[in-house]
Order: sequence, then structure tokens, then C-alpha cells
Amino acid sequence: MSGPKEPRDARLLDKNPRDRWPFVATLAANTISIAGSSLTLIGVPWFVLQTTGSAADAGIVAFCATLPVVVSAIVGGPVIDRIGRRRISVVSDLVCGLAVAAIPLLDHAGALEFWMLCALMAVSGLVHTPGLTARYVLLPDLAERAGTTLPRAASLYDAVSRGARMIGAALAGVLIAVVGAETVLLLDAVTFAASAALIATGLRGVRAAEPQRLAPVSLTTYRTELREGYAFLVRTRLLLGITLMVMVTNGLDQGWSSVLLPVHARDELGGSADLGLLIAVSGGAALLGALLYGVYGERFPRRAIFAGAFLLCGAPKFVVAALTDGTLPLAVTMAAGGFAAGVLNPILTTVIYERVPDALRSRVSSVTTAGVELTMPLGGLAAGLLVERAGLDSALLAVGGVYLLATLSPLVFPAWRSMERAPDQGTHAPAPGVSSSGPGPSAPAPAP
Repeated sequence: MSGPKEPRDARLLDKNPRDRWPFVATLAANTISIAGSSLTLIGVPWFVLQTTGSAADAGIVAFCATLPVVVSAIVGGPVIDRIGRRRISVVSDLVCGLAVAAIPLLDHAGALEFWMLCALMAVSGLVHTPGLTARYVLLPDLAERAGTTLPRAASLYDAVSRGARMIGAALAGVLIAVVGAETVLLLDAVTFAASAALIATGLRGVRAAEPQRLAPVSLTTYRTELREGYAFLVRTRLLLGITLMVMVTNGLDQGWSSVLLPVHARDELGGSADLGLLIAVSGGAALLGALLYGVYGERFPRRAIFAGAFLLCGAPKFVVAALTDGTLPLAVTMAAGGFAAGVLNPILTTVIYERVPDALRSRVSSVTTAGVELTMPLGGLAAGLLVERAGLDSALLAVGGVYLLATLSPLVFPAWRSMERAPDQGTHAPAPGVSSSGPGPSAPAPAP
């Protein structure tokens, strides 16, 4: 009698260890790209506050950067599949790098106008999301190829993103103080180029990353494919509930990161160094939360963990920033909230991939990304105007109150109860007319 057979994935990995490389290359590309984006996350608002002194102007720049994100997410799903996920990701990184590099270069030449800054951030926002979506929707294929489970791959994917954000934020706070925001933006451009090179080489030969053989492009087929993504989301109540909730919280978080926290750091704390420290502390705690969830998370009920984590990572930081002085209380609060936030995306990624068929993955991911990012342009703009008119503390308390109401939805609405179980195979079928392909949802799963 022969002994027990090894899992198929383990045998494949023994024959071809390079099956791990596409997953590793994608993780490395995301790490580098997100670390660089964290430089811009701090560098651009600080650059605007330094050059204009206006919270409203910072909100306008945030609006210009995020509105095109929604547009590209709405229409991008069918395009990603036809052009190919590897190509989309590479082009996205290269264009973003050029747009970010143009800001300090034009400023150094004395030619940068405010409208140019807004336009460059809009270009970056327009092309950035398709690249993130293209990498994110490959996660199940890369996890299977690497011989690991989807929940563990999702936790690792989110953990490296959190870790990269922590490193980037810490570097940004120090570098802005030492060399200035302009140099920080140039470093971000370099990270985009490195990410593009890793994806171009690491995903070569991965079938799921290449263009898909779909019907010839026409306005009719494009609308049909886009409609399929929206129809799937609408009839899947749990995914619709997730999208609506994260749509609200992402808008509020955009106001926090692009206006409220930078203004608070400038006016009440120690400047850019404290801003970078706070974001780094939150990112480091989120990294720990994601890693621990990857090891132990499957033992606990998803809905209870998700609801409790969202309550902890949302409203408290707004209240503490408004009612306390100094960096320490806010750092402790953001550390606790960051740890809680670290478990959210692994849960969401697993839930989404359990329910979305492979053939619809890019389309549903684009739709859900568009949904969760729909309020982000308004979040930064509204926060800037609110600070100008009502003052920083009032703005913080108002936004925190809305955040608290939004995070109560998993405890109130029945559709969230289905988060605890994977759907039956029969409920995971493609929409009519589609043969069996990541917010966000798409590129990044929705993230607080």
C-alpha cells in the first residue's frame, strides 16, 4: 500500500520552486510602491501647507487626486482583462512615477502653478488604481501557484502593505524635516520605477497576468461586461453592505489623512516628524495585527472580529486628537486602532474571493473599488472647508461622530451574518452569459 499522497501544490513546488517567484515579486513590488506612496501621502499635503498655508487648498488637491481614482475604477475592469494585468500594472507605475517627479522638478524651475499641482495629482490618481487592481486580482492565482492558502496569502499581502506604509511614513516625516518635501517626492518616483521593473519581470509567463481572450472590443460588449460587475454586486447583499460601509469610512479617512492629521500635526504637535511618527506607529501596529490574524484568525468568528476592529480603528482617533494635547495620547490611540485595522483587509479579501467567480473578478473588483472610493474626493475637500469654517477641533469631532455611526452597520443589518461562512459552490457561479477570471473588492480591498 502506498503512503499518503502529498498535496498537488506541494508536488508542483518540489518540481518547480520558481512557482513562488511571481507571488514574491508581487509582494516586493507592492512593498516598494506603497512605501513610496506613503512618502507622497505625507509629502504632498505638507508641500501644500508649506507653500499656501491653507487647509482648504490641501483639501482641493486631495479632491483632484482622488476624483480620477473613482472614474478609472468605474470603467477599468474590462480594460484590465483585455490589455493584461501585468501590462496595466507596469504602465500604471511608470506614469505615476513621471507625474510625481514632475511636481518637484517644476517647482525647482519656478514654473509650478497650483493648477499644475492639481493636474499632476489627478493624472497620478487616474492611472494608479488600475495598477493596484491588476495586482490585487491576481492574488488567488499567485497563492495557488505558491502553494499557500488564500487567507494566509491575503494576510501576508496586507501585512507587507501595512509594513511598507509604516516604513514610508517614518522615512517621510524625517526626510521632510531634513531634505524637504520636494526630495521626498522624487524618491517616490524612484519607487514607482522599481515596482514596474519587478512586475515586468516577475509576472512574465503567468497566464492569469496576460491579456484574456474575450469578445472583440465594442461599446456594446464593454457596457455588458461592466453591467455584469454591477449586477453581481447588487444581488450579493454582503458585498453590497461592505461596499457601502467602506465607501463612507474611506471618505472620512481621506479627510483625516490628507487634511485633519497634517493640520493637527502642524498646529498642535511637532510638525512633519510627529506626523510621520504617528502614521508609522499606526502602520506598524497594523502590520502586527495582519500577521497575527494570518496565524490565528481562522479560529475566530469573522463578523465579531470585523465589527469590533472597525469600531476601534475608526472614531477614537478623531476624539483623542480633538480633546487631548501632545503626541503620546494620539500615538497610543492610533497604535490600538492600527492593530485593529490590520485584521480588516484579510477578512474582506477572503470574503470577496469566496464569493466572486474568477471570470468576473476584475469587473467586480473595479466596481467595488469605485464604490469604496466614491466619497474619497469629497472627504478631503469637505475636511478642508470644515477646518476653515468651524475650526480643527469641531471638524475632528464631527467627522468622528459620523465615523462611529458608519461602523455600527455590521452589528445592525442581517446581511452581515453571512460573513461567517463561505457560500455553497452553487452560489459562486458566474452571472448568466459568462463562462468561468480585488475595498478593494478590487485593487486594494477596502481599507480603513
